[in-house]
Amino acid sequence: MTTKRFSLTALAAAMLLSACGQQSPSPVVEQQAGVEGASHQLVEGAAARLDIYEAVNLTADLSHLSDDQQQMIGLLIDASKIMDDLFWQQAYPGDRDELLAAVEDPEVRKFVEINYGPWDRLNNNEPFLTGFGPKPEGANFYPTDMTKAEFEAAEFAGKIDLYTLVRRNKNGQLYAIPYSTAYTEELQAAAALLRKAAELAESESFANYLKLRADAFLSNSYQASDFAWMDMTDNAIDIVMGPIETYEDKLYGYRAGFESYVLLKDMEWSQRLEKYAQYLPELQRGLPVPAEYKAEMPGSGAQLNAYDVVYYAGHSNAGSKTIAINLPNDEEVQLEKGTRRLQLKNAMRAKFDEILVPIANELIVPGQREHITFDAFFANTMFHEVAHGLGIKNTIDGSSTVRQALKEHASALEEGKADILGLYMVTQLLEQGVISEGQLEDYYTTFLAGIFRSVRFGASSAHGKANMIRFNYFADAGAFTRNDLGQYAVDMDAMRAAMNSLSEKILILQGDGDYEGVDQLFAEMGNVSPQLQSDLERLSAANIPVDITFNQGKALLGL
Repeated sequence: MTTKRFSLTALAAAMLLSACGQQSPSPVVEQQAGVEGASHQLVEGAAARLDIYEAVNLTADLSHLSDDQQQMIGLLIDASKIMDDLFWQQAYPGDRDELLAAVEDPEVRKFVEINYGPWDRLNNNEPFLTGFGPKPEGANFYPTDMTKAEFEAAEFAGKIDLYTLVRRNKNGQLYAIPYSTAYTEELQAAAALLRKAAELAESESFANYLKLRADAFLSNSYQASDFAWMDMTDNAIDIVMGPIETYEDKLYGYRAGFESYVLLKDMEWSQRLEKYAQYLPELQRGLPVPAEYKAEMPGSGAQLNAYDVVYYAGHSNAGSKTIAINLPNDEEVQLEKGTRRLQLKNAMRAKFDEILVPIANELIVPGQREHITFDAFFANTMFHEVAHGLGIKNTIDGSSTVRQALKEHASALEEGKADILGLYMVTQLLEQGVISEGQLEDYYTTFLAGIFRSVRFGASSAHGKANMIRFNYFADAGAFTRNDLGQYAVDMDAMRAAMNSLSEKILILQGDGDYEGVDQLFAEMGNVSPQLQSDLERLSAANIPVDITFNQGKALLGL
């Protein structure tokens, strides 16, 4: 489905912006003003980046699904394409079609599509095409000339609403436009597709969710559908669709980007994971932090399931690909219902085979390479998502949510918390005999190799920044050693001690809502040292991809 690049409301807002006369030219508009038909070229050094993604086919066996279920998947993919279009509008402050038309080389055009714009997401959002300046930190959620001081001084309805855009009125004053207004035509089309899919659903709870999610697109209120999503247990097909994560808003982390996953539940693997949910309250109580920082108990309805993904769109498809999900993000839903943790098994396997194993063969000492296992990678990834539900969602003084208090740092610190608490949980459950696969060294060694994988995502990625902090913290604590060949070995005792102390540090920063303390942590440790950079360059020289990209769609699935 092809949709318009701008709704009428958004177009009118853009006209008001140009009329107010108070803006400096935006980084995008400035570059597009020029000779009609002019093309963009790669900046110096960018050609070497074009092959950092390994293309894999995103497929799954649909033969066990009924005709109605297969038709429903096709409708969900069509709705996902609308989410993809909406994320383009949020990520790139210009016209996507004009940008793509101005890129002649098909390989370069593909790189633009992977990055949803001319900025390299895995290279700190540096522009890779000529004629573009830095990417606006607020992407297209805010006016590109807006300063933080201006925003913080302004008072207007919807100022920190997840589901609004910030724009200027004819007098240059800031105001908020609900997504349901800014993207009316697109969201109406997506809602209609979800309602058609609901008619084909064999699970009543899934049909109910699809209808409530369709309503949310038009009402701009998503909580009711989030509660309904938590109540589903019998559906073989699932989706994650809508404005969800706030990573794209690097100015404040207030605005949610559109995305979509179309999913098939792996019943066998999901049954293997069911037993872990019951341990969440006990794990929360055992966190290595004073009692006031773990007083919030996760909801008892937490679910752990494994899926094969058949389609990615929007934020989830931009740059590095997500391989596990913990949702919903609504703090009230989390506290009442818990969260659902979705392990994306086929995408996870692709990253393990194509990236993690080659990294280990390059950077891990030979004597520890046998400890790089898919079971450990799967568990570390899964408990990362479980750990999002632990800790604290509101500051201990009750003044705000952690997300609001830590602003643009909230996402990266939350990812750091999830990584380190995930390893803590694996340690506890393995020693209690709850996890029976492998030995502790498997999980620690695979965790170290995973840091090298994720740190390559760069500082513009919340996951990349979180891994930089953890690598530097672990290095200072002696959690690993590096030999003369540039190969790393885990020190089991030192890594365990570092895991506990970093867990405590992050949880206290979150509970205190300590923006200055987090800012200092990022300034001191959120960087790549020259030695680590040279090791990462060895991975590039060995032609190890940084991440994967997908060949996907209905034709590939035989629909």
